Amino acid sequence: MARLPRLTAPGLPHHLIQRGNNRQPVFVDEVDCGRYLAELAGLAAAHGLAIHAYVLMPNHVHLLATPSAGETLARSMQALGRRYVRWFNTRHRRTGTLWEGRFRSTVVEADRYLLACMRYIEMNPVRAGLADEPAGYRWSSHAHHVGLRVDPLVTEHALYWALGNTPFERQLAYRRLFERGPKANELETIRVATQRGLVLGEADFVEAIGSKAGRRAAPTRRGRPPKRN
Repeated sequence: MARLPRLTAPGLPHHLIQRGNNRQPVFVDEVDCGRYLAELAGLAAAHGLAIHAYVLMPNHVHLLATPSAGETLARSMQALGRRYVRWFNTRHRRTGTLWEGRFRSTVVEADRYLLACMRYIEMNPVRAGLADEPAGYRWSSHAHHVGLRVDPLVTEHALYWALGNTPFERQLAYRRLFERGPKANELETIRVATQRGLVLGEADFVEAIGSKAGRRAAPTRRGRPPKRN
């Protein structure tokens, strides 16, 4: 089956994931993590890509980012992949591919899912058993959002700013999102949309993005299609 063309929507947030080939490590140590973030910061600034949230896991990466133009996301990630793989292979004396093909992504309806995606991304280390709480994991945007450090890579989304009138209010409200936890089926909904390259949002939003892109943007129904009279 031919793969669907990637859905992109300039000015809207996108959740993306890129995994190591055969789930192999893409970050061996802190030096690797630091290099990846430095390359990402430079390319994001050069291409007009706003990074709202991120996490670097040992064998994959999650980003929540808003591209300024139609090719911004693809060009940024392609350049990042080439630069980082070349550097990683030289440093670790290896050859060959590092990533599992192209990255996967979903267009996100911000009002409905942006904060949920941020929580999903920053809770990854806890779900994987790498940290007891998201603030205890260094290689994510969580510490920035709760006021533990200033991360120059992060561009705060308008919906994050809407959490409060002062930095303290926003940081406190953001912490409480993690205390409440995700809604029923929220994790699976985010996973499916991202892995399949669909749209994450309510029906009218999904339909509008799919119509504009000229391709399917929602999951197909399982089973045989209904008979026509």
